[in-house]
Amino acid sequence: MATRQLLTELTADFFRASGIVVNFESVGGVDATRRIQAGEVFDLVVLGSDAIDKLMAGGHLQAGSRVDLVHSGVAVAVKAGAPLPELHDEAAVRAAVLAAPSLSYSTGPSGVALAKLFERWGIAEQIAPRMVQAPPGVPVGRLVAQGEVALGFQQLSELLHVPGITIAGPLPPAIQITTVFAAGLPVALSADTLQSECVAAFLSYANSPEADAAKHAQGMTPAPTSH
Repeated sequence: MATRQLLTELTADFFRASGIVVNFESVGGVDATRRIQAGEVFDLVVLGSDAIDKLMAGGHLQAGSRVDLVHSGVAVAVKAGAPLPELHDEAAVRAAVLAAPSLSYSTGPSGVALAKLFERWGIAEQIAPRMVQAPPGVPVGRLVAQGEVALGFQQLSELLHVPGITIAGPLPPAIQITTVFAAGLPVALSADTLQSECVAAFLSYANSPEADAAKHAQGMTPAPTSH
């Protein structure tokens, strides 16, 4: 879901440049992984790089087909009009977490990393009763906007377009959680030359300088290997 807006913009730009139509179905990463493992057929998969690597290791994606697209960081959101927490350093974020009456993070890679961070801080058990896990595919920002949680952590790209919230800021550099989103090719794709060429053309465009503006606009940065 973190790449949904970006892929929508890139596919539109790619169509204008090439005439090739690309349709992405955006779902939660857990659901996407499960569907790929179940044998559902796709021409291209975009997920967190860890998930791509696991799918390749399991024989569900072509070995060596991973193409890194963007780096994405985590930001913190509160309901519009609520006081903004201090986020200037690790101690301030820890204090904000402890003070929040309710918190939420995603089921994706950033959520896993946040859970480990809370464990490292020694507060995981303390805040567990106040933790609201966003269901797969449901933006944390929506829970914040609806007042279900006071403090939400999620990819900046997923918070940018949610009405009813204020983005308090990114996590400070010392504890910033950066997710690499990458593409991978299903094993079955290799038998279809035309589809393979279209996918290769899209990936080339998605990692070209022409795609950088869209990546920055969605709160992400181009992967270093992009171009």
